Amino acid sequence: MTSIVLGVSAGIAVYKSCELLRLFTESGHDVRVVPTRDALRFVGEPTWAALSGNPVTTEVWESVHEVPHVRIGQSADLVVVAPATADVLARAAHGMANDLLTNTLLTARCPVVFAPAMHTEMWEHPATRANVATLRERGAVVIEPATGRLTGADTGPGRLPDPAEIFEVCRRVLAGRGGDLAGRHVVVSAGGTREAIDPVRFIGNRSSGLQGYALARTAVARGAEVTLVSANVALPDPAGAKVVRVESATQLREAVLAAAEHADAVVMAAAVADFRPVRQSGTKIKKSAAEPDPIHLTKNPDILAELGETRRAGSGTHPRVIVGFAAETDDVLANGRAKLERKGCDLLVVNQVGENLAFGTPDNAAVVLTAEGDSVEIPRGPKEDLADVVWNLVVRRLP
Repeated sequence: MTSIVLGVSAGIAVYKSCELLRLFTESGHDVRVVPTRDALRFVGEPTWAALSGNPVTTEVWESVHEVPHVRIGQSADLVVVAPATADVLARAAHGMANDLLTNTLLTARCPVVFAPAMHTEMWEHPATRANVATLRERGAVVIEPATGRLTGADTGPGRLPDPAEIFEVCRRVLAGRGGDLAGRHVVVSAGGTREAIDPVRFIGNRSSGLQGYALARTAVARGAEVTLVSANVALPDPAGAKVVRVESATQLREAVLAAAEHADAVVMAAAVADFRPVRQSGTKIKKSAAEPDPIHLTKNPDILAELGETRRAGSGTHPRVIVGFAAETDDVLANGRAKLERKGCDLLVVNQVGENLAFGTPDNAAVVLTAEGDSVEIPRGPKEDLADVVWNLVVRRLP
C-alpha cells in the first residue's frame, strides 16, 4: 500500500483538500494528514482523522516516542501539500522546521508536490516566485495555480486547481515520472480548430483534445512549465498548465508561435483544419429552394512546417524539440514518413484514426517516427502512457 502524506496549510481552499483526500483513500492509498495549526481553523482535526483513518497532529511534541517529525517523512512514498500557502512555500524553500509539516518536508526523500493557493498579488510577488524557483530546482513539483474566482470578489491566478486534476498529477508522479522536465518550458496544442462558414456553422473535425490534455498533464507531473493551447475542448483544465483558448487555425498559429519563442519543446497534438472558407457570411445562410452557393476554400497556415522552417533558418528563439502528430486512415507509416520529412520536425507521432480509433477514446496506439529514421511502436493503452513515451523521447533530445 502506498503511503501518502497530505500536508494542509491555512487557506480558504482547505475544504477542497477533503475531496483530494477522498480520491487518495478510495484509490487504496494510506494517507496521513499533516495540517498546520492554523489550517485546523478551516477544517478541524476530527474531519481529517475520519476521512483518512489515521491520527492527525500538527506538533512535533505529540507521540514523541514515535519520533513523528522524522518517521512520517521517512516512510512516505509521496508528500503533497494542498493548499500550499505563500508562508509554507517560503518556509519549505528556506528549510525551516517549526512545525510537523515542515519537519516532514525536510525528512522526506520521496517526491514532493506543492499545489499553491493564494491571492494573485501574493503568488506574483518576487519573494514567492523566488521560493517556487528554489523548490523546483531541488526537484519538487510545484503546480501552477488555476486562474479564477478567489476569496471575495477577486479573480486571477492563485486558485487551487481542481482536486481531481491534482490527483492526476500525483498519480503520474507516483508512477515514477516526476522531475526530468523540471526547469523546462513546453508548449502543447490540443483539440480541433473550427473555421467559420457563418455565425452558426463551421468546418471542424472530431478531435476531443484528450491526447493533448494527457500530454499537458503528464508534462506538469514531470516538472515542466506547460502552456496548453486549447482549441474547442470541453475538458477541465489540467492542474498546473497555463491554458490559452483559441477557436480557428489562425488563432492557434498566433498562440503557438508566441508561446514557442522561449520554449524547450513544442508538441502539436491539435487537429488543425487544412482549409478555411475564403469568405464568411456575417449572417446565417438561409435554407431556400435554390441550391446553396458553393463554399470556396483556401489553405490554412501550416503551423508545424512553419516551426520547422523557423528553426532551420535560425531566426529568433526557437524550440529545441518539435513534435508533430499525424492522423492517418491508410498507408499510415508511408504517409507519416513523408510528412515527417516535409514538416521538418524531430518526432512525428503517427496514429490510425477511424471509428472508435484515437478521436474521443480514452486509449490510443501509435508509432513515433524520428528524424534519424528510427521508429518506436507504442501499443494500445491509456493516452497518458502514450504521452509519457513521447516525453521520454523529448527528454533524450534536450541538452
